[in-house]
Amino acid sequence: MDDHRAQVEELLADYRRSREQLASVQRELAAVVGRASSPDGTVTAVVGAGGKLASLELSELAYRRHRPEQLAELIVRTVAAAAASAAEDTYKALSTVLPASTDPAALVAGTANLQPAEYEVDDTETVDLGRPVRRRVDDDEDNEQRESWLDSELIDRRVR
Repeated sequence: MDDHRAQVEELLADYRRSREQLASVQRELAAVVGRASSPDGTVTAVVGAGGKLASLELSELAYRRHRPEQLAELIVRTVAAAAASAAEDTYKALSTVLPASTDPAALVAGTANLQPAEYEVDDTETVDLGRPVRRRVDDDEDNEQRESWLDSELIDRRVR
């Protein structure tokens, strides 16, 4: 009995260490910030966790040096650079807890361990807001046979 108790205690200790490591990584991810400035220093962007734009600063010179379309392109490039910086910090934080063979960028993109057909966007399918959706890959060939009689009844009622 003491042997089982020791095993349970060891498992609980492992669980607590894993939870603390997970909490630590979550804190790191929440604190991720990417910063970038345009080459001429007229645009500065700060991107937070998840790639969300947190701050955008335009100097007064930005309006004088650039035509509107040039300034818009400069803003887009600067925000993209800040997002890339934040993404790199995200990948670094995740790599400490992922197996060595797992690509953090693929994991964040939602493509880790998947074949392209499983995550490619089907341009013909859209949701209410007009955004593309991912195709559902049904690898369960017996799915129709597993449907219960109750599910069939409910489906038939909805169709009528």
